Amino acid sequence: MESISRNTYFDAFKLSPSPAPIAHFKMGVPRSAVKFENLHELKRLCHWGPIIALSVITICSIMAVIDSILWYWPLDTAGGSLNFIMLINWTVMILYNYFNAMFIGPGYVPTGWKPATSEDAMYLQYCKVCQAYKAPRSHHCRKCNRCVLKMDHHCPWINNCCGHHNHASFTLFLLLAPLGCMHAAFIFIMTMYTQLYNRVSFGWSSVKIDMSFAKRDPRPIIPFGLSAFATSLFALGLALGTTIAVGMLFIIQLKVILRNKTSIESWIEEKAKDRIQYYQTAETFIFPYDVGSKWKNFKQVFTWSGSPEGNGMDWPVREGCHPYTLTIEQLKQKADKRVRSVRYRATEDYSGACCPLTKGIKTFFTTPCTEEPRIDLQKGELILATRGLRYWMYGDRISEDGSPKVGTRVRGWFPRRCVEKCLHDTDSENPHKEEKKTR
Repeated sequence: MESISRNTYFDAFKLSPSPAPIAHFKMGVPRSAVKFENLHELKRLCHWGPIIALSVITICSIMAVIDSILWYWPLDTAGGSLNFIMLINWTVMILYNYFNAMFIGPGYVPTGWKPATSEDAMYLQYCKVCQAYKAPRSHHCRKCNRCVLKMDHHCPWINNCCGHHNHASFTLFLLLAPLGCMHAAFIFIMTMYTQLYNRVSFGWSSVKIDMSFAKRDPRPIIPFGLSAFATSLFALGLALGTTIAVGMLFIIQLKVILRNKTSIESWIEEKAKDRIQYYQTAETFIFPYDVGSKWKNFKQVFTWSGSPEGNGMDWPVREGCHPYTLTIEQLKQKADKRVRSVRYRATEDYSGACCPLTKGIKTFFTTPCTEEPRIDLQKGELILATRGLRYWMYGDRISEDGSPKVGTRVRGWFPRRCVEKCLHDTDSENPHKEEKKTR
């Protein structure tokens, strides 16, 4: 692939002040607005993510309590009491951190926010949706429709973003959930083993298992039959699956916290290295927020007070770094993205379906596994593609003059077979026609 001329790239990147915000954030909030906000927060529970997560927690907790009573009666021995108390303690701590992560939220950039000096504004991006500048380390979340402080990612399981204020609670939830599930899995295994031990009889030519209710005096408080065995086995599968999946997420989160990064910032750093290597510039990108000590990085998220250090908008940087090192790199990458973007014209209609059956078998089975939206197309519309896969592309709908259409920005995935490259975008005019694949 031919390289882009350095003049073309550097001309595209100019640190000019963004448009001024139209209004400042009003401090006076009526009580009705507060009540509406509280009601809106409760609606976060009405989403497939929290419903599934809370269902798994409920099933594993209830079955663990029932099975622990069958296996290790808590009122007879100190060990049984300790086992039961620890089991209840796991459930309480998991739910406490889960709801903290969900309802406390990540924190948002105030509407109409701008830096203290106009000179600093030239280093920041401006969000037209929030009518405010994006503070360092903040990003606009398409799901929350707000600019999130120190945004790590939008988590569907809590139906909220993970960011500055709830990063610690979210990470603790990722730690406690596998630990509680491991305890519950041990209880499930021991209960099934002890209950089946006296039900297995060995004959001369067969092995028989009696799964009827135990006939002994006194009768057990909770009978263990075939349905109880099947439910315990199902709960065991949920516990083991949760331990593996959530445990891996915890390891990922712990790594970025010890480096004082977020998942988005790790991706920005990787793209910075690719950009410098691609253009062969003499610059060196150093991530500014890693203070050099894992313990100091850890303490910025986890504190004894439960609140993270700082206000989420001003951050200490390592020696030799500019306070806006990361935001300047983001602006450069956006300029690079504009240079690499390619204009396409829709050749057929597309409804915006996630897995379109009418666009080919390969398109159907290779649909992007992401929550990013699909964009509906009508024949003749122009799209500015910024990245792509083999059978899918991602871009913005634009007007004939090449600017985004008036109103809300419309962007998303669409099948590659529905568009064709505009004729005036020849290789000689735009030598960067190969789109970068999504990682």
